[in-house]
Amino acid sequence: MSVDVASSGATTLATKQRPGLWIVFVGFGALVVSLAQSLLIPVLPALPGLLDSSSDQVQWLLTATLLVSAISIPLLGRLGDMFGTRRMLLVALGAMLLGSLVCALSDDLVVLIVGRSIQGVAAGAIPLGISLLAGILPRARSGAAIAAVSAMLGVGGALGLPLAGFVAEHADFHVLFWVTAVGALIAFAGVALVVPERAGRSGGRVDVLGAVLLAGALVSLLLPLAESSDWGWGSAKVIGLLVLSAVFFAVLGWWQHRTSHPLIDLTALRRRPIVLTNVASLLFGFALFASLIGTAAYVQAPESSGYGFGSSMMVSGLVMLPSGLAMLAFAPVSARLIVRKGAPFTLALGASVVAIGWAMRIVLTGSLVEVVVGATVVGVGTAIGYAAMPSLINANTPADEIAAANGLNTLIRSVGSSLASALGGAVLASSTVALGTITLPSLGAYRELFAMCALAALLAAGVALVLRRGDRAERA
Repeated sequence: MSVDVASSGATTLATKQRPGLWIVFVGFGALVVSLAQSLLIPVLPALPGLLDSSSDQVQWLLTATLLVSAISIPLLGRLGDMFGTRRMLLVALGAMLLGSLVCALSDDLVVLIVGRSIQGVAAGAIPLGISLLAGILPRARSGAAIAAVSAMLGVGGALGLPLAGFVAEHADFHVLFWVTAVGALIAFAGVALVVPERAGRSGGRVDVLGAVLLAGALVSLLLPLAESSDWGWGSAKVIGLLVLSAVFFAVLGWWQHRTSHPLIDLTALRRRPIVLTNVASLLFGFALFASLIGTAAYVQAPESSGYGFGSSMMVSGLVMLPSGLAMLAFAPVSARLIVRKGAPFTLALGASVVAIGWAMRIVLTGSLVEVVVGATVVGVGTAIGYAAMPSLINANTPADEIAAANGLNTLIRSVGSSLASALGGAVLASSTVALGTITLPSLGAYRELFAMCALAALLAAGVALVLRRGDRAERA
């Protein structure tokens, strides 16, 4: 089923106003949200001393954001379809502003965790922004706009690492939260004053029980993934929570079939193009997040480790900067490819380029430049592939379910990132080298991680080719 997600009045609206500003403010909001997700990673090792806390306690600054994000993404997407996508985008950006201010003004760990949890609500801004632009822009402009916003997922992470590295070496970590607070304020004001609401709302009642069941399922799935390195994969807590997650998902499925206003449209979710696109998103999420966890620590390791370069925190962040810039540069290329060759072909091409980048990381280990080149190739492939996924979702989803469908796709990508964090951490811990009093992953462990990422990308390319065959069959 193919649905033109642009509203009937989109072309007229775009000619009367300034659609370029719509793209700028929505894209900037997505960039701020993506920045916030990666800013704390480089400074995390220094926080236990600054906050008089343990490393395990400080880790909750990341875990709390992850858990709240997982819940808010599908919920805000559904609420956007019901009550207005722009309205929910403003809620998300407002949460980013509030959470940033809470963190910027406190040195208490509990308050910081609360602030980071509020920031987690903002994760829904990216799929909401994609859905909003798809509905208010004419088809001729929506593809490039969606590609640009999709690229912000990677660009924010790549820009956030060097920024955080600079702050960690030269300023107080609270500066990071002031950066996201100012950015969120600008994005909120821009969207509120300039960007219109998309036409069409589904209405209906909020599925409160469905939201509770989904929250329980996601928390009990993602928490053991986040804590697996400390708890152990075979621990009772990990196994028990994963079993509990399966129970929650089963009850959620039963309830979604029973209720007249489901939080998740399972019928739409079972459509072949949607299923395959979500599988590809899971694999892509794995490959991109592993690039973040598999690069900064890699280049910071001392040369005596057999692979590292003893780089500073700031330099290790700058290594990812070309990757972020490449994502931004190749987003328009992806949009043109989608128009000329179709979204499935573009997705397959992007995944293949990602696989090549990871293969380069396995082989090229002799210099910092080689690491930068490999990471940049991964970034190029990510930019090409990321834009294709919302295009596939939008083309196979009814207009009044666009925001929920994009939210679910983003959530699945986040689950892929969580898997990368958990499995990647286990792989890196499986083979280590001792350097005095410290223990680091071996070069072989990193190569194993890179090989896993290359395999995930190749599987995503295979899924995209299956999608392409199905697309051709439908046209025939």
